[in-house]
Amino acid sequence: MAADLMMNEEIRDREVRVIGQTGEQLGVQPIRRALELAEEAGLDLVKIVPTAKPPVCKLMDYDKYRYEQAKKEREIRRNQKVVSLKEVQLSATIEENDVLTKAKAAVRFLQNGDKVKVSIRFRGRQITHQEIGLKVMQDFVSRVKDVANVERKPIVEGRHMIMILAPKDPSKEAKQAPKE
Repeated sequence: MAADLMMNEEIRDREVRVIGQTGEQLGVQPIRRALELAEEAGLDLVKIVPTAKPPVCKLMDYDKYRYEQAKKEREIRRNQKVVSLKEVQLSATIEENDVLTKAKAAVRFLQNGDKVKVSIRFRGRQITHQEIGLKVMQDFVSRVKDVANVERKPIVEGRHMIMILAPKDPSKEAKQAPKE
């Protein structure tokens, strides 16, 4: 149901199909009678299906309904996990200690639930030796394999080799573990 529903005097139809507060059918009523029913019950007459012939209206406490909808939306938002993409940049001629430092940073990102984009920028003539970059990528994956899955294998885009790592799902790990 939309948040901008027509209610009470905003409804301009001659006749409407009325549904009671608990969901029972009250039949097709002239709009005046439907408004009287709503007033007697201390509720609002809300048009919930405007395209039907005749339109369907329900007797409800509209403020309470809006509050419930807002509460559901907040709950959905709270349960949402925002995954961001962090980047780790390597080079084809990277040294051992630098790889260790970058791997530690990537592990930290992955443990926080973020995805990691690993990129190598080939400078000058390095582009002719892409196999060196691929070895660096494979070495990097072997260092973070405990906490990461390769989501996108290394591919070359222009002068960059890019790979995306995603955090391992602990629930899947438990299922894949061999049973003794």
